[in-house]
Amino acid sequence: MSSAAHPVLDPPIDVTPDPDEFVRAAMEWHFSPETGSPYWLRRARSLDFDPRRDVKTHADLALFPNIVNELRDVPVRDLVPRGYGERPDIVGTFESGGTTGAPKRVVCLRDWLDRMVAWSNANLDTHGFPRGAQWLGLTPTGPHIVGRIFQESATTHGSLGFTVDLDPRWVKKSIASGRGDLADDYAEHLIDQAAFVLRTQDIGVLTITPPLLERLARRDELVDLVVEKVRAIRWGGTQMDADSRHLYRTEIFPGIPLYGHYGSTMILGIAGQRYGLGDDDPCVFDTFSPYITFSVIDPATGEPVPYGQRGQVVMHHVSKGLLLPNNLERDLATRIEAPDGHAGDSVADIAPVSHFDDQDVIEGVY
Repeated sequence: MSSAAHPVLDPPIDVTPDPDEFVRAAMEWHFSPETGSPYWLRRARSLDFDPRRDVKTHADLALFPNIVNELRDVPVRDLVPRGYGERPDIVGTFESGGTTGAPKRVVCLRDWLDRMVAWSNANLDTHGFPRGAQWLGLTPTGPHIVGRIFQESATTHGSLGFTVDLDPRWVKKSIASGRGDLADDYAEHLIDQAAFVLRTQDIGVLTITPPLLERLARRDELVDLVVEKVRAIRWGGTQMDADSRHLYRTEIFPGIPLYGHYGSTMILGIAGQRYGLGDDDPCVFDTFSPYITFSVIDPATGEPVPYGQRGQVVMHHVSKGLLLPNNLERDLATRIEAPDGHAGDSVADIAPVSHFDDQDVIEGVY
C-alpha cells in the first residue's frame, strides 16, 4: 500500500499548483520517515538545515547542495520514496549522457512520466503537430530518458513510432580520441537508417537532433521525402541557432512546424519552445513549472544574472516521485523572464561550457 500525499502533489494534469505551496508539500513528502526515500532520509542528516522547517518557498531550493555527482554510485532503489509502497510502478532507470565522466542514474515512476508526457503533448498541439501521426525518432535510446519520452509521445500523441538507435557516448568518445572520422561515419550511418524508414513508411512527425537534421538536409532525396510526408519536426539535444531555424522554416522545409525542446536526464524531462516566436527571436524555452524549473546564475557568485544576460543554468526537479534540486548544469544560457505564474526562469541561446567537472565538454550529435 502506498501512503497518501498532499493533494497539491497529485493535482489534475491541467492544474498548475502554487509553486511555494507545492514545494512545502514536497518537503513533507520527501523528508517524512514514512514517505521519504532512503537516500534523502539518510542525506538529510548531513544538511545544515531542516527541509521541512526551512524550505518554505521555491527560492529556498537554493539551500540544497548540488548532489548529482553522488548519483553515479547511489543504488537507484534508494531514490524511490517509501510512500509508493512495496511495488512502485517504475517505468525505467535512466542515465546521464556521460559527457563529464561516469553516468549519473535516476529512476522514473509512471505517475511522473504520464504527467510529463501529457504536458509535452499539449505543447505539441499548440505548435500544430498532427494527432495520430506515425513518428520517426533519431534520438538516444537505451539508458537515456529521451528515448522513452519519444516512445510515449509517439504512441499517445501519435499512433506509433519508428526509431533509429543513437549512442551519443560512442560519438563523444570517438571525437575525444581524435577520431572525428569515425564520428562522421557513424552520423552518416544514422541518416542511412532514417532514409530506409522515410522511403517506405508514412512518417508524419520527425524527432531529430540539430546536427543530424543538418546532415539530412544535405541529401536532396531526403529533403524531398520530408517535404512530401512530414507534417512537423521536433528537435532537441543540442542547440539550433536562429539563422538555421529560419532557413529550415522558410527554404528547406517550408510550412512544416519546427518545435524545439531542451532537457536533461537529471530533470526527467524537457522544457518546451515558447509559442509565437518570430524568425529573429532567440529560441526561448519555458519549463514545466513547478515540477521542472531553471535558474540562470553567475557561477562565480551563485547569484541570478539580470534578465537578458548570460549565466550558467541550474535545474531543479521536484515531484512526488523524485527530488533533485539545485543541479548546476554544463550549459550557459540567456536568462529570460518566465511566463506569468511560473517559478524560476526561462532560458534562451543554450550553449555548453567548454570545461565542466574537470572534463572537456564534447557535444557530438546529441
